[in-house]
Amino acid sequence: MSYQNDRVLRDPQVFDITKLSKSTRWRLEKAGLFPKKIRLSPNAVGWLESDIHLWLEQRAKEEK
Repeated sequence: MSYQNDRVLRDPQVFDITKLSKSTRWRLEKAGLFPKKIRLSPNAVGWLESDIHLWLEQRAKEEK
């Protein structure tokens, strides 16, 4: 995905794509197994859409 067109996804969008709960994503992120979130403001975080899709592609390749 082009960097210019990359979107920042919020929690509900990341859940819709991954179907992983907040706590599961938090554990995976702490273990270095999920993309790191980006601090958008003191009370808001998000993830780059390209990072989420790349993570999913890598997971699919691992299953083969």
